[in-house]
Amino acid sequence: MSKNFDGFICHQDVSEDKEFNKLVELSNCFKILATNKNTSKTKFFDHSLKLPASLKDFNDIIENSAAKKQFNKNSSIRIKSYFLDKNQKKLIKENSFIILTEKEIQLLELFLSQNKPISKNSILSTVWKYSSDADTHTVETHIYRLRKKINEKFSDEKFIVNFKEGYSI
Repeated sequence: MSKNFDGFICHQDVSEDKEFNKLVELSNCFKILATNKNTSKTKFFDHSLKLPASLKDFNDIIENSAAKKQFNKNSSIRIKSYFLDKNQKKLIKENSFIILTEKEIQLLELFLSQNKPISKNSILSTVWKYSSDADTHTVETHIYRLRKKINEKFSDEKFIVNFKEGYSI
């Protein structure tokens, strides 16, 4: 239902339908409940709109909901069986997590942006803004530390893979 929409608004009468609540719960879009009751949030809805409502109230809730959805979309990324929360700088799997540095997050985002291994020189120039002829072990050191963190917490030795052409996840 909501896969084709950014969000939807539901009147309180419809919100009491169990079938509809299942659809609402599974939806990834923002959900607003229009109601005459004084309520801030309900179980499955992100916001509530007190009826009667002005056009300004209606617009404010939609803008806030859309901004929040976009912020969350840009802040959280799925990587393999992990979840990267860029706001909290955490790589999460099930109920465990590790804290990441800003450079580690940039590395992961770079790996995700490519469908092929990335060379050390490309990583240096993209993440660290170094020239390709710089003689440094920055990439190897950061990848080693990131692999170690991931392996110690999640026992995942294959998270970052080394190929002849470069690194990949």
